[in-house]
Amino acid sequence: MLIVNSPVVETIQVHENIFIQKIHSPEIARTVKPGQFLNIRVSENYFPLLRRPFSICDVEDENIFIMLNVTGEGTKIIVHKHPGEMLDILGPLGNGFNLQGDYKNAIIVAGGLGSAPFPFVTKKLRNDKNIFSFVGGRTKNDVITYGLDNVLTSTDDGALGFNGTVIQLLENNIYKFDSTTSKVFGCGPTPMLRALKEICIKYKLDCEVSTESAMACGFGICQGCPIESTAQKDKYLLICKDGPVFNVKDVVL
Repeated sequence: MLIVNSPVVETIQVHENIFIQKIHSPEIARTVKPGQFLNIRVSENYFPLLRRPFSICDVEDENIFIMLNVTGEGTKIIVHKHPGEMLDILGPLGNGFNLQGDYKNAIIVAGGLGSAPFPFVTKKLRNDKNIFSFVGGRTKNDVITYGLDNVLTSTDDGALGFNGTVIQLLENNIYKFDSTTSKVFGCGPTPMLRALKEICIKYKLDCEVSTESAMACGFGICQGCPIESTAQKDKYLLICKDGPVFNVKDVVL
């Protein structure tokens, strides 16, 4: 874990209200793993006070990329940083996806901004695995396919792709995958992850998910991001330190 001041290289808009920010940070780029995240200080002032967590979207040479959905004051400040302006970054943080294994099919399931960690995952898997990406959102403006391969889409309102949830779309295609040679990687809102867990248990698919939380400190000091463990009753893990990636069998979603 490092604290570094890193300059913004560029910020590009890739979708409705979705931006990719390229940051020159060789120290983090050398060590980060898919599924890990950063905590970025928004301002030198006291408002906004807390750092903001961002999944590592991609890595290229000495540059790291984050995906931003501009929804509040914090993301608005970050996305308007000009090239050369510095970001105070804490990272890389947490535990990422375990991409190792003898499976041949990597099934990516993303809802909304849950697509954020998967360009990096896709890049790491592209040469060794068959990648199938299932991407959903409430409307077409919530479906983010940036950096993904072999994409099927769904929308709750039917405006793009399959008319229904991304989990329904996955189940409609589940017959294509052998549970012994496939692994699922998911990220999105908790209700989506809960439904994904049910599907993967039903069809005996190994599944890891990246969970979401307001992670104020990023390394377990504030105790503000608990998630219930299935290992024993009343046992809680911390999303920022023990996650954000978990096997679905290990946590209560």
